[in-house]
Amino acid sequence: MAKSKSTAHKINLKDPQYYFNRELSWLEFNRRVLHEAFDSRTPLLERIKFMAIFSSNLDEFFMVRMAGLKKQVEAGVSKLTADGRTPIQQLEDISQCLGPIVQEQDRYFQSTLRPELVAHGITILDYKDLNPEHSIYLQQFFEEHIFPVLTPLAVDPSHPFPYISNLSLNLAVVLRESDGSEELFARIKVPKVLPRFVPLPEPLCKNSIWTGVPLEQLIAHNLAALFPGMNIQECHPFRITRNADLDLEEEEAEDLLLAIEQKLQKRRLGGDSVRLEIHAGMPEQVGSMLRKELDLERRDVYQIESLLGLADLMSLTSLPLPELKVTPWTPVVPPQFQPKEVDKQEEEHIFPLIRSSDQLLHHPYHSFDATVRHFITQAARDPQVLAIKMTLYRTSGDSPIIQALIAAAENDKQVAVLVELKARFDEKNNILWARKLEQAGVHVVYGLVGLKTHTKIVLVVRQEENKIRRYVHIGTGNYNPKTANFYTDLGLLSCREDLGADLTDLFNYLTGYSKQKSYRKLLVAPVNLRQEMIAKIRREIDNCRNGGSGRIIGKMNSLVDPEIISSLYAASQAGVKIDLIIRGICCLRPGITKVSENIRVISIIGRFLEHSRIFSFYNGGNEEIYLGSADWMRRNLDRRVEAVTPVEEPKIRQDLQEILAIMLADNRQAWDLHSDGSYLQRQPPEPDGVQSAQNILMEMALN
Repeated sequence: MAKSKSTAHKINLKDPQYYFNRELSWLEFNRRVLHEAFDSRTPLLERIKFMAIFSSNLDEFFMVRMAGLKKQVEAGVSKLTADGRTPIQQLEDISQCLGPIVQEQDRYFQSTLRPELVAHGITILDYKDLNPEHSIYLQQFFEEHIFPVLTPLAVDPSHPFPYISNLSLNLAVVLRESDGSEELFARIKVPKVLPRFVPLPEPLCKNSIWTGVPLEQLIAHNLAALFPGMNIQECHPFRITRNADLDLEEEEAEDLLLAIEQKLQKRRLGGDSVRLEIHAGMPEQVGSMLRKELDLERRDVYQIESLLGLADLMSLTSLPLPELKVTPWTPVVPPQFQPKEVDKQEEEHIFPLIRSSDQLLHHPYHSFDATVRHFITQAARDPQVLAIKMTLYRTSGDSPIIQALIAAAENDKQVAVLVELKARFDEKNNILWARKLEQAGVHVVYGLVGLKTHTKIVLVVRQEENKIRRYVHIGTGNYNPKTANFYTDLGLLSCREDLGADLTDLFNYLTGYSKQKSYRKLLVAPVNLRQEMIAKIRREIDNCRNGGSGRIIGKMNSLVDPEIISSLYAASQAGVKIDLIIRGICCLRPGITKVSENIRVISIIGRFLEHSRIFSFYNGGNEEIYLGSADWMRRNLDRRVEAVTPVEEPKIRQDLQEILAIMLADNRQAWDLHSDGSYLQRQPPEPDGVQSAQNILMEMALN
């Protein structure tokens, strides 16, 4: 029998043309970050901050993503991505895309931001523009504070090319002996232990609040002290980025703690080079020599006209100039968390509050210290608490939560903490805390082989009258009091029996030999999260096909997983209306006729880093809302331990719906993703029609 026309022309939803490349999508995200530095509506030092964040983000991209692609090319990997690119094609496309963005940043900093800083009394002087008073002071400063720290390294047949460490700023010096013999080469590392910008004393800062000189220029203009008797021919700054991703075979690592410590020693220096940044004035001969010694291609070299390493601009944002910054935000303590005047013998208010109803926390609008931290610290000292179990992915260097857990162990409570040693760039910090916790008698485990434990969960077991009650916190963000002040995250405090039982099972899975395959309420990766999310998307499809309506709203950091994306395409084809709020990477291509015309994607970039994950499914009017730690990425669904919880309290569901609606209506920090991959920032219809989601949520918290 002949196939129907609709079947014959069925669209292949896995066709590469329907997917954006992950790496190129990330570059578009970082371009949006850079735009915040260009936006004149943003206070000047906030623009400087975003300029620094763009550079810092790019450093990490090269250390991890570009390094990974280079390793794939070296290994001969030819597997295609969902968008149909090989590793070598990705490297070439990234280079072509990134070059103009870096040049745009360079030009804007030099031509716009530096003059604006000067206009507001902040001057980054080039050494050539110093007056005699400046020169005298800086020469003396160099001799006393900088010269003793420097170590010039010669390069010749008896001195091989030195190993240049990761993210180091250096000077390439070309010189000759006084008799005019052949050219010689030396390298000087600009010390990281010294400030990147050397400030002038206040009496010399005429007509300026702060004046400083780049450290590398100060060194470059005093080279005679380092090479006495030599003729300095040229001096050019350059900067190296190396592979800094940990490549660890856990099955072969008998002691995971020791293995990671050894890897961190190697990361400090860095692996293979992946990027060379040079000043545009560097001669081809010097640049060619550096490329050869570092084993880099031309596409790995980025020429900069102004200053290298603009991540160091972050130091300027600490200047005491509040008029050039956003109004400081102090997180609010929700009224129900404000302690009442109670008799000292009564139990603390936190546990009765959670027993009365589930509590939703929204940071940084709500205080982390007065809610989550208080929950943990109170559990640590409450004599009725028998046990505390917790996962730690990232936390601050002086974490009060760690101190509370140590205190709990000293109070003879059962304390078990899963410390994820493989949390990228936080490994050293986590090793330090793991050792301190172990020394205090805390049961410390390091997770499961082959999986990162990324879930954010706390379980408190408490004796109450004649029964044991379990209290839980399930969140979207790390237990880090510092980042809680500028990451937007959600948390649910509850004492529901089913959630407590689920977390008990999950901790047994993490610390013991449990092979738990089903949970009462939780969606857990890599156990059932993927299947459940796809099942909920398919339920929306079925409801539409049966004459009802379908609606999905998802808020997350990244959307990459091809199976989830193809399921969303199928939902769009069935008529499901889909709104996605994705801060970073989005590999889904919205707005394609007959494929994704019912899908809208926005990205919000603002003063706070959008980090919360919310998933809403209309479900024929019986809406289901979830929050948790997982993005829709392969790594979150298949290679990490994640927990996503349903939100069952009607008032909290209503609050989450309101948060999503406010986000979708944003016309100040929101960007719309178009089918060609471009993002266009929304513009308010009139000056008084601005709707900034983050500002609205701050006002709501205050009210």
